[in-house]
Formats: sequence, C-alpha cells, structure tokens
Amino acid sequence: MARPAVLAVDGGNSKLDAVLVSRGGRVLGAARGRGASFSPSAHDSSFARLETTIANAVRSAGGDAGRRPLADLAVLCLAGADLPVDDRRLMKTLRRSRVADRIILRNDTFAVLRAGTDRPWGIGVVCGTGLNCSAVSPAGRIVRYPAIGEISGDGGGGDWIGLQALRAAIRGRDGRGPHTLLEREVPRHFGLTTPHQLMEAIYLDRIDQHRLTELPRVVFKASTAGDVAARDILDRLADEIVAMVTSAARRLRMTRSDPDVVLGGGVMQAGDARFLSRVADGVHAQLPRASVRALDKPPVLGAAYLGLDEIGAGARAYAQVHAALTHDRLAAPATER
Repeated sequence: MARPAVLAVDGGNSKLDAVLVSRGGRVLGAARGRGASFSPSAHDSSFARLETTIANAVRSAGGDAGRRPLADLAVLCLAGADLPVDDRRLMKTLRRSRVADRIILRNDTFAVLRAGTDRPWGIGVVCGTGLNCSAVSPAGRIVRYPAIGEISGDGGGGDWIGLQALRAAIRGRDGRGPHTLLEREVPRHFGLTTPHQLMEAIYLDRIDQHRLTELPRVVFKASTAGDVAARDILDRLADEIVAMVTSAARRLRMTRSDPDVVLGGGVMQAGDARFLSRVADGVHAQLPRASVRALDKPPVLGAAYLGLDEIGAGARAYAQVHAALTHDRLAAPATER
C-alpha cells in the first residue's frame, strides 16, 4: 500500500471513525470502532481504542499498522479536545504514536462543521453524549466552549437528557411535579417498574449512571406522544443550542452575515421535526440569514475535508471522498469493504 496522504479521524463517546485517503480523494481504507471520551480520566483507554480503530482501517487498506508513519498528514477531531490543556495532553500522546509526519488536532465540532459546509467558516454543533459548539469567522477567528459539564456552565446532550428524564419521572411519581409518561417509560427501558427502583439501582451501583445516556430516544418518543414533561426537556435543550450558536456568532461579529450552522451528533440524528424546528426558529430569530441544517453524512468526512484543505487537493478529490464516505460503508464489517 502506498502511503496515504491523509489519515482522518472523528472520535466521540458513541463511536470512532478512521479513514485513509489518497491525495486524489480515493478512500483507501476505513474502520469504525467503539467510542472514547478522550477525557483525562479515560486517556489511556481512549488511545487504546483509537489505535485499534486506526489499525483496522490500515488493514482494510492492505497495509501494516506497525509501519509508522501511516500517512503524510493526520487530522484528528476528538471529543476530548476541549481546553488548551487537553490539546497539549492529547498532542503529546499523538506525537509519540507517530501516526503521521504532521498531525492536526481539533475538537469533533470542527469535523461536523466542515462536513456540512463548502466554506471554511461557520458554526458547528455536536449534541451527542454531551453538547458542544465551535465557530469560525470568515477571517479565521475561532470561538470554542469548554463543554465539560456543569462546572463550565454547560448543559445538554444525552447525559443531561437522561438525568432530566429520570428527575421528571421521580417528581411525577411522588407528586412534586406533573404526571408524565416518563414515570413508566424511563424505568421500563432498564427492565424496572418504578423510577425509584432505577434511582436506587444507580445509587447502589447496580446500574451505571452513564447508561442514562440511552434515554434520549425514550424522551423523543414521549414528546411525540404529546407528553408535556418530555417536551419541556427537549425545548430547554433546543434553547441551550440556540444560546450557544447565538453567543458564538456575536463573539465573532457574524450576526449580520450568513453562516452555515451545522448540527451533528446522535441527538440531532433522531430526526424529531419539532425539536429541529425549535432550534432552527431560535437561530433564525437572532441570525436571520443563517442556514441551519442537520448533518446527514459521517462527521469523519469533515476531518477528511480538513486534510484535503491542508494539502491543497483539487475539486475532484473532494467529490470522490464525498461519494465514498457513507454511514453504510463505515458501519459495515471489514470483510464487506
């Protein structure tokens, strides 16, 4: 296998995608692996999963993952690259791994943004396990958010939805809040009968609290059925997304321009029309000329585009990688590629 021009990686809590691309945009190899947070507490395990996924991509291209560097350029868009201290921590390990002659590290919001626009600027949002937003101005200025939870003023994403769903279920059951379908549907998801049983199971570590990230689909289903509590949870999340997008645009003086606002992540992929409309309407109220769209391509496509941008690839290369990188290809077993 001739050495690829670009190794592109998109890494988040739900999945890891790695793709090898030639200078002409041909996808030489691709693999999808288990997700990783790339947080300080999960640093080593995250990189172990990253190495496994990259090795599978190299093998699918007929190469040897032990022969380093693997590519001329690596562009890695990782969920844990939130703060400058994270960038330094992650880059230190990436340099030791020698995956490429040159390495570019970005937050995964940058992959979502670049995958959803033909322009080098705009606003990208990832709403998956967590919620984050990054923005790039036409002049190249960047705004990022810490997105490390309540201690950084952030709320949203699958973990937040799950906690709010359990809270609404418990309060509805004991009378502190309105009755809701979530009283039944939240514990049922875990094979339990009451929300208090679920609360106790989490308290006693019989159920990992992280599994509450499984609940967004339950909340969306209840919302579609007209449940007021479920709709309130999703409305608050939509409003938080709008607040992040609007704040980023103001900080970059883009309120009068026409930015592409690209929405990615598992929660956005639920395809709930009411939720997406509330986000779009809220953004347009503050940024009338913005274009708001949910990403329908794998975010790793954006990492590949960033690599092609960096090496000065031609238009045909972008078209080729766009056609080849689909959700089906990345989700297929290696034997099917």
